[in-house]
Amino acid sequence: MLDELKELWRFRELLLTMVERELRVRYKNSALGFLWSFIIPLTTMAVLTFVFGYLQDNGMRSFSAYILAAYLPYLFFQQSIMDSSQSVLQYMPLVKKIYFPREILPLAVILGNFVHLLFGFVVFFVYLLVVWLINRGESPFQPTTVLLPVLFFISFILSTGIGLFVAALNTFYEDVKYLTSVALYLLFFLSPITYMSEQVAYSRINIKSGGLIYNIYNLNPIAVLSTAYRQILLAPQGIPVNGVKQVPIMLDPKYLIWTLFLGFATLFGGYHLFNRMKWRFVERP
Repeated sequence: MLDELKELWRFRELLLTMVERELRVRYKNSALGFLWSFIIPLTTMAVLTFVFGYLQDNGMRSFSAYILAAYLPYLFFQQSIMDSSQSVLQYMPLVKKIYFPREILPLAVILGNFVHLLFGFVVFFVYLLVVWLINRGESPFQPTTVLLPVLFFISFILSTGIGLFVAALNTFYEDVKYLTSVALYLLFFLSPITYMSEQVAYSRINIKSGGLIYNIYNLNPIAVLSTAYRQILLAPQGIPVNGVKQVPIMLDPKYLIWTLFLGFATLFGGYHLFNRMKWRFVERP
């Protein structure tokens, strides 16, 4: 694996070129072009504000910000995995003609999506600033925001590991992309994106199980990351559960350590599998 990493480093300029191409091609034929990187999170924020801020008033201040803080990382994860699934097949004619490290293909789309994630968070912080200017009070920016690069790193290695798995397998078994799509759809509801993780912790089934359900729930790395992004970016506040405001629960560091371990394990396993299969890509009819 060390040899493959050295070879990948030797082709780093090609990787950067492919990332630039991914960013250009995505909005190539659109009138607004790269502005869509800002418009998509802006429109998402507007819809979330209307639905959860006005139609479903749950008593939480700026609830749309809590949703957006978890939704943006999930969107990066979802798009990275789905784009990775098609990355090798999209360039199959090139793969059969020219030598280059094949892992550049999924890495390019994941890095491209990571750039969009960064733009999404620019919009997120502007949103927090605008809300604060309209309703002056306690600063919306938390000191713990300095930990954001740590969560970015965990999100990136987890997405890259799974992306490499999916890219390699889908090259030969195209059912993989459909199974992945279903899994990501279910994962959206199994992660605290449109709700809070405390609602799981304070649920009757979890209390009856002595907290077992909540522990199992936090084995899901996306659930842990969704909660972690919220807690470092936004101030804690009471969580309404069955009409009663409950005390917010700080994320246990052991869950974040588990997610980091899972990220590295997935990255190592995904890269190993990809390297085993990549020289058979040319055999695909």
